[in-house]
Amino acid sequence: MEEYTLIEHLTELRKRLVVTLAVFVITLGIGFYFSPQILNELKSHEVATGVSWNLFNYTDGIIIYLQCALIVGIGLTLPVAMYEAWQFMKPGLNRNERKGTFIYIPIAFLLFVFGITFAYTIIFPLMMGFMQTINDSIGATETYGMKQYFSFLFGILIPVALIFEMPVVIGFLTKIGLLSSALLKKSRKLAYIALVVIGVSITPPDFLSDFLIIVPMLLLFELSITVAVYIERKEYKKKIA
Repeated sequence: MEEYTLIEHLTELRKRLVVTLAVFVITLGIGFYFSPQILNELKSHEVATGVSWNLFNYTDGIIIYLQCALIVGIGLTLPVAMYEAWQFMKPGLNRNERKGTFIYIPIAFLLFVFGITFAYTIIFPLMMGFMQTINDSIGATETYGMKQYFSFLFGILIPVALIFEMPVVIGFLTKIGLLSSALLKKSRKLAYIALVVIGVSITPPDFLSDFLIIVPMLLLFELSITVAVYIERKEYKKKIA
């Protein structure tokens, strides 16, 4: 391990933040460029066919444009930000920890993409279908604008994508010794309650939507425990070898 002074730590942190911010600015520009194509592609989705693309305020269009560009920028910057965070922590890790934690960067990005895909192809259509069924049952006329539709969509995609990062985060913290499988097992009941509350808060109040988000979250938590156990056993074997 390398020992840095406080000034050196702050200088290194500034360097990593500047690199991450520069990449974000570039990817945000990419997001601005491709936002019209992305939004038009999203509009062609089967769920969106019954939505009239109204704008109720002059700023609605630019807000949706910005939201789309931001999501593209964040998604493309994520692996770079994780790499820079790893580089910042690298001096404080031993050789084994450095090699073992680097693999989490591509895994985290893949899980983020998988989470967005899962939310867009499964959760969002079911949630939209439920909302439309409820509105039809009370005889309401649906008049949505682009802002309402895309804000609802983006508000589902990002939380679900972040939830799918759970195994990587827990695995990383276990690898560097800040978490343990024993602690995770001990706090399982509290974790379940917290995950259920989170799942219910980001889905409509119907059993199917809750089930589709809560069950994967609980499975991801159990997978995280399995990952933690695997890491601990691997580390133990290295120590006794």
